[in-house]
Amino acid sequence: MKDIGIQAWFKSGAPWVWMTALAVSLSVIAVLGLLLLIASRGMVYFWPHTVYEFQVKGADGVPTVVIGEIQESEKVLASRLREAGVEVPAGEVSLTRHLVKTANRDLLGLDFRWILARDITAQSSPTELMVLERREWGNFFGFIDALKENGVVVSTGAAAWNDLPARLERTQAISDELNRLEKKEIGGINYELERLRLSERKAELNGQNDEVFKAEIAQEQAALRAQFAGLQSQIAELNRQISRDALVAHVADGRVVEIPLGKVVRAYRPNDLSILGKTQFYGQSLWAFVSGEPREANTEGGIFPAIFGTVMLVLIMSVLVTPFGVIAAVYLREYASQGFITRTVRIAVNNLAGVPSIVYGVFGLGFFVYFLGGNIDRMFFPEVLPAPTFGTSGILWASLTLAILTVPVVIVATEEGLSRIPRNIREGSMALGATKWETLWRTVLPMASPAIMTGVILAIARAAGEVAPLMLVGVVKLAPSLPLDGNFPFLHLDRKFMHLGFHIQDVGFQSPNVEAARPLVYATALLLVLVIVLLNLAAITIRNRLREKYKAFDQ
Repeated sequence: MKDIGIQAWFKSGAPWVWMTALAVSLSVIAVLGLLLLIASRGMVYFWPHTVYEFQVKGADGVPTVVIGEIQESEKVLASRLREAGVEVPAGEVSLTRHLVKTANRDLLGLDFRWILARDITAQSSPTELMVLERREWGNFFGFIDALKENGVVVSTGAAAWNDLPARLERTQAISDELNRLEKKEIGGINYELERLRLSERKAELNGQNDEVFKAEIAQEQAALRAQFAGLQSQIAELNRQISRDALVAHVADGRVVEIPLGKVVRAYRPNDLSILGKTQFYGQSLWAFVSGEPREANTEGGIFPAIFGTVMLVLIMSVLVTPFGVIAAVYLREYASQGFITRTVRIAVNNLAGVPSIVYGVFGLGFFVYFLGGNIDRMFFPEVLPAPTFGTSGILWASLTLAILTVPVVIVATEEGLSRIPRNIREGSMALGATKWETLWRTVLPMASPAIMTGVILAIARAAGEVAPLMLVGVVKLAPSLPLDGNFPFLHLDRKFMHLGFHIQDVGFQSPNVEAARPLVYATALLLVLVIVLLNLAAITIRNRLREKYKAFDQ
C-alpha cells in the first residue's frame, strides 16, 4: 500500500513541482548572494577608512614608520612565507598579515604592501593624519606643515589646515572654469574650424571655385581664430592662478614634499571625522563616482561617461531593434504562408539566439563598419577621406550590431503575443469594413504591445551586459567626448563611446594597479546591475500600462 501511495504521489506531479520550486529558490538565493557580495565589496569603497601609523620592525631589527589603511587581513601558511624568504619560527603554522594601502605612489613606487601582524610593534590613528585625493599618482598620506602662496609661506600647522578648504574651493572653481573653456569653448571652436575646412574641401572636390564663398569661409575662420586666441589668453591666466597655492607636508619617513593645490581634488582627515561627517563624505564620494570623469587609467575618479554610453547604446539599440523585430514577426505570423520555408525561417531565428556574441561583433565590423560605413564615407563624406567618418567603429554600428544580436528575442516574443489574440477579433474588425492592414495596425498590434515590450525588456537585459562584440565596433577605454553634445548635429553617431561592461573588464584585468582597482570593479559592477534594472523597470512600467489598457480584450 505504501508503494502504491508513492507511485500515486509521483503520478500526481507533486515531486516535480517541489523540485522546480527548489531550483527556483536556489537560483534566487544564488543571485541575491552574488548581488550582496558585489554590494558589500563595492559600496565600502566610498567609506573613509581609518588611516593608521604603524611602528614596523624591519629586517635588520630597526623599526620603521608606515602610514596606511588596512584593506584586508588574511591567514597565510608559514611554509609559503619561508618559500618567500621570510624567517618564521619552527613552531608557527600560520601567521596573520595585513594588506596596507600606503598610497604616496610617487614617493614609494607602490601604494600597497603586506605587513605581518607580528612585525607591528605599535599602532595609532592620529587625528592630524591627512589624506589628499590627487589628480595624479593616487592618494597622498601625510601631515600638513604649511601653505604657500606664490612660493611664500602664509600659514603653518593647524592654521594651514583651517585655511586649506577655502583655497581648495578656489582652486577647484578655477579648475572647473579651465575644463569648461578647454572642452566646451575651445572644443566648439575646433569643431567649427574643422567644419569650415571640410566645407572648403568639399567645394574644391565639386569644382566650385567661387571666390565669394572662399572669402566668407576665410572671414569665419579669422573670427574663430580670434576667439581662439582670446580663450588661450584666458586659459594661460587661469593656469597661472591655479598654480599660485601649494601645501607643504611630510610623510612617514620624514621627507618633506610640496604639492600644488591644482593637483588636489579633495583633502580630509578620516581619523577626525564623526559618524555624521563620514556619512556626508560617503554621499559626496558616491555622487563624485557617478557624476565624475575617470582618471589615473580609469582606476580613480568617476564613471559618468561609461554610464552615459551604456544608456545611450541601449536606447538606440531599442529604437532600432523594435521595428525590425515587430515587422519580421508580423510577416511570419500574419502574411507568410505557414509552410516549409516559414518553419525553416523560424528555426533559423531561434538558432540565431544561440550564436556567440563575438561572432556578431565580427559581422558588425566587416559589414557595418568596413562595407556599409566605408561606402557611406565615399558617397557622402569624400572631403574627409582618407580619415574615416562612418568607416570606423562608433556607437551607431555598435547599436546595430546589438540590434541584430537581440532581434530574435523580439521576433519570438512578438509572435507569441500575436498568436494569443483570438481570431474572432480579426474577423470582427474586417467584418465591420476594416482592411487587413487597418485591423493589424489599429487592433492586433496594440493588443500585442505588452508582448512586444516583453521582447524589448529581454533585449535590453541581453544587450546592456554584452562586451565582446562592442570591443570590435565602438567601445573604447577612454572617450575624449560624449556622443551627445552642443555641437550640430548634437547626436554624433560616428563617435566612439565608453561602456560599463568594458570598463569593468578594463579595470579588472588590464589595470596596472590591481589592488587599487579591485573595489572599483565591484562598485562599477553593482552600478551596471542597477542601470540594467532601471532600464528594465522603465520598460516593465510601460508594458503594465499597456496590459491595463487592453485588459478588456483578453477577457
